[in-house]
Amino acid sequence: MFHAVSSPGQNRTPLPPVRPPASGMPAPHRPRESGGGPGKRRDPFFDNAKYLAIVLVAIGHSWATIANGNRELSAAYDVVYVFHMPAFIIISGFFSRDVDARPDRLKRLITQVAVPYVIFETAYSLFRIHVGHSGDHAISLLTPWYLTWFLCALFVWRLTAPLWRLVRHPLPVALGLAALASLTPGMGAVLELQRVLQFLPCFVLGMCLRPEHFRLVRRRSVRIAAAPVFAAALALAWWSEPRVTSAWVYRNGAAQDLGAPWWAGPVMVLVMFAGAVVLTACFFAWVPGRRTWFTALGTGTLCGYLLHGFLIKAALYAGWLDAAWLHGTPGALLVTGVAAAGMTLLCTGPVRRLFRGVMEPRMEWAFRREAVAAAAGERGRGEGLGNGHGAETGTAAVPVAASVH
Repeated sequence: MFHAVSSPGQNRTPLPPVRPPASGMPAPHRPRESGGGPGKRRDPFFDNAKYLAIVLVAIGHSWATIANGNRELSAAYDVVYVFHMPAFIIISGFFSRDVDARPDRLKRLITQVAVPYVIFETAYSLFRIHVGHSGDHAISLLTPWYLTWFLCALFVWRLTAPLWRLVRHPLPVALGLAALASLTPGMGAVLELQRVLQFLPCFVLGMCLRPEHFRLVRRRSVRIAAAPVFAAALALAWWSEPRVTSAWVYRNGAAQDLGAPWWAGPVMVLVMFAGAVVLTACFFAWVPGRRTWFTALGTGTLCGYLLHGFLIKAALYAGWLDAAWLHGTPGALLVTGVAAAGMTLLCTGPVRRLFRGVMEPRMEWAFRREAVAAAAGERGRGEGLGNGHGAETGTAAVPVAASVH
């Protein structure tokens, strides 16, 4: 889903220096990716990062079902939720630095983000109604349910990406918008705008990053420092578990919605952003930079993200996670292993090919001929949680690539 970037060891020809534009945003840099010509190849680091992050998404969703009453597991859950989606979103922003309003890119935004959102929002709503026997029979594209919020947010972020290149100080502006959102009760009821705006600084930060920043956090000294940082984060989460509501980690409510004073909203926006940046840097430090057995799975994270929710919800509806022994350490380890294995299976090639028609519909019939021709020349450059063609949404693939989610 994200465009792939060649790692420093892969490029033997030094690149000429690029003067950043006056806006303060780094000049667009088109990453190398596999296919499309000689010398082009994916950087396995980003595919590895997407796969590991999407596994954490599945583990986090599974822990949510059994963490009640388990303080240690709840603390680990909060730590994971501080950084696992920001990691996807930062990568999404990094590969959105050259996004513009070209017809081929707008077509991909529609077919790889907007259309899957409509399909899966409808599918999840029907699943909730008929399998979960929900009394709420409403199906609304304005109120994303469960993990589909990420596609909705991704569409907004990528659509506004060209605007952030015009802003002189994009990150402070994005943080200001996130802080204002945290003071606006009820905003999350429409298109999950609370999450769209509160996660926006992570996307804009990704747009401000350059390849050398990723190389910086992958140094040996950072890898060593990451261990005590995560240990401290777990200790802090364990201490705060009975004292502070965990709802802050979702970034989907204003301070008033959470029963907190108004000033707590902007403060927690800054705290959550700082925590996300630090823990994401530590996470990236541990991501392998070489090809591994799971590197190829990083191209299928959008598929894994969008499908694993059905398995999690099905287990809940069937009562499989109600057993008391699952809420202890042995049960938590079993649920963690099953979630990781299930997500791995959903990211494999056969599953991606089976669902390609709904994950990446071609839809040439819906577009003008010149847009289809332009898109054909660019095909193979996916964006977000990972769609199998590029180094994503990026996806953007989804959600992130996409992932959540």
